[in-house]
Amino acid sequence: MDERLKGLSVLGSTGSVGTQVLDIVRTYPDRFTVIGLAANRNHKLLSEQIEEFEPRFVYYKKPLEEGIDFPARKARKVNLSEIATADDVDIVVTATTGDVALSPTFDAIEKGLDIAIANKETIIMAGAKLMRDAGNKGVSLLPVDSEPSAIWQCLRGENSLIEKLVITASGGAFRDVPIEELDQVQRTDALKHPTWEMGAKISVDSATMMNKAFEVIEAKWLFNVDWNRIDVVIHPESIIHSMVEFEDGSTKAQLSPPDMRLPIQHALFYPERLPNTKLSRFDPVKTKELTFRELDHDRYPCFQMALDHAKKGGTWPSALCGADDGAVEAFLGGKISFREIEPLIRTSLLAHKSVTNPSLEQMQAASKWGKNQVNNLVSTKGDNG
Repeated sequence: MDERLKGLSVLGSTGSVGTQVLDIVRTYPDRFTVIGLAANRNHKLLSEQIEEFEPRFVYYKKPLEEGIDFPARKARKVNLSEIATADDVDIVVTATTGDVALSPTFDAIEKGLDIAIANKETIIMAGAKLMRDAGNKGVSLLPVDSEPSAIWQCLRGENSLIEKLVITASGGAFRDVPIEELDQVQRTDALKHPTWEMGAKISVDSATMMNKAFEVIEAKWLFNVDWNRIDVVIHPESIIHSMVEFEDGSTKAQLSPPDMRLPIQHALFYPERLPNTKLSRFDPVKTKELTFRELDHDRYPCFQMALDHAKKGGTWPSALCGADDGAVEAFLGGKISFREIEPLIRTSLLAHKSVTNPSLEQMQAASKWGKNQVNNLVSTKGDNG
């Protein structure tokens, strides 16, 4: 392989983050080669990606869409861990949702490969083990999400103690909807994010603020910060992506228009910064004002509920991830209302029996348990009319 080229494997290549990763590859074709692509059921887009990037390995779920014939293509179908640990891979991009990236991520770490991490569940479910194993193997965990990336960028060149992390939140699609009207909001409304272009799952998580609770958990592990030193504020413009306050009282912020390609590019090229004319620049005059407001816990009950369960440790965070996955699916499928998401997750978790110091298999089992528990409650609700 040409020494100039970084070998990439992208888990979740057809999703919102994965497609933007490949957009960066298009912008810098002389810097990357795609070794493996993994997707779920968007076979048409995956087929187009295979034609364009010519990976050696591919993963997808069957049955195939009509008219798609992967076996005739050059890419060989393998499992996720084989894609994550293939020869010539330098960076594994985990851009999936859910727990499917958990085992492949740790397999890649065991091989000493750097991880550009966008999959929140891996950090939430296995944060302590992730940091420990990555440290032992000398592996870099390169944050791709805009908020942890902002914190990471603010910390570059610093050796001072962190006084506080301030994570910003857009507030999601319903931030300005009166609370008493949230019972009437629809699936299509939840997907209209005010500032970001995101997939369905993360758009709903943004509207409930579950996504922001997950980012607090991410920050706790990635930056080794106590829970009580992490704050969240609503920032409707989504220009400041996070801030770091240091012990002397100085605060640094990372600013840019809301475009995931910037933190993706930063992770893929770290420690370099390269020009990209396709990315918008921050214009303070055009922006005019940056506003902030306090997080309203009555509007976003998922936020504190999620943190309360995450702080328990064991397999509680894993069960939380699975339960959230199931609840969001139920909402998107029209089986529950938006305001039923939080009580459904909370009720489901009441029956969880946590495992102390869990293995990866036990974490995955807890995640599946959480999702199944939600599904069972939804089915019971449906049976009862």
